[in-house]
Amino acid sequence: MMEAGVHEPVQVHFDDLDAMGLLHNSRYALLVERAIGAYWQRLGWAPDPGRSAFKDVFLAVREFKVTYHAPVAGAGDLLVHFWMDRMGSTSGVYGFRVLSADRAVVHADGYRVNVNLDPATLRPTPFSAELRAAAGPLLRASVPC
Repeated sequence: MMEAGVHEPVQVHFDDLDAMGLLHNSRYALLVERAIGAYWQRLGWAPDPGRSAFKDVFLAVREFKVTYHAPVAGAGDLLVHFWMDRMGSTSGVYGFRVLSADRAVVHADGYRVNVNLDPATLRPTPFSAELRAAAGPLLRASVPC
């Protein structure tokens, strides 16, 4: 069975740790954000509309859920495995797992909901055809089992 989505390497730094030397709970979300951002930047997305390959540059997180399974002890390398469970007209749902570098341990999993906003009105606006096409490989349904 082929796994949907992308495995993006991320790094845990010393300042990501709490007083016990474990990855601070708030940093899991940051690692997911960095992984998803790195993926889209490689495809040409940028927050500056003048530099972005996509019209959709104003996206906001509506919801973020993390379930913790095994603590990350110390600084080092991890992987974030992410995919899209759904892509509606104006919002998309990413699923994710924070994994050990060897993929043997699932440290956390969850989902993140993004909403595409019109920068002038801050109201939801439909995704562009370009962004929708670029997201196609991330969609869980697009991967054969």
